[in-house]
Amino acid sequence: MRAIRTFVFNTLSGSALACVAHAQDDSAVAALGRLKLLAGDWEGTLEWTGARTGTDSINAAYYLTGNGSAVVENLIMENVPVMTSVYHLDGSDLRVTHYCGAQNQPRLKAKRIDLERSAIDFGFLDITNLRLAAAPHVHGLELRLTDSNHLTITFLFQKDGKESREKIVLKRVDKRPSEKESDGGSRPSSSHCFPT
Repeated sequence: MRAIRTFVFNTLSGSALACVAHAQDDSAVAALGRLKLLAGDWEGTLEWTGARTGTDSINAAYYLTGNGSAVVENLIMENVPVMTSVYHLDGSDLRVTHYCGAQNQPRLKAKRIDLERSAIDFGFLDITNLRLAAAPHVHGLELRLTDSNHLTITFLFQKDGKESREKIVLKRVDKRPSEKESDGGSRPSSSHCFPT
């Protein structure tokens, strides 16, 4: 009898874990789907709080690349892209690489996806081109997808062990493209990935 209970427990536990893993896969896919809907042009403001302070205006442009597998975010000041982030899946994880104005590239992984609350939070994985541990760098990112025309991005920033937050509030300046227009070129093309 004990062997049967152990078998049933292990079978049910395995099924429950598989369901949890599937739900995590689905949330990352759903989150990337929501990010794809950002395609277009945005404008807004930024505000630094914490160790660094200040305000400014900022624009953003979102588009799809990689045959629709990644979302590119260009943050633009005075008509010049100053930072770029690329959001993509890595297996069952949602990830982002941030090409920072500080000239390093933090890589982050979604640690919280709560689309009912329109929230995606990313935690630090690693970083390239960080010259010194105390050098300025992003170590976290919070996205709040308020609705199809409003977005808040908060970069968690560290320099010399001191924390700052860069909060960027954006609103869409163009009409949200139809799904047909924003499919990211998900049809095959004549590139190195899709030979003709």
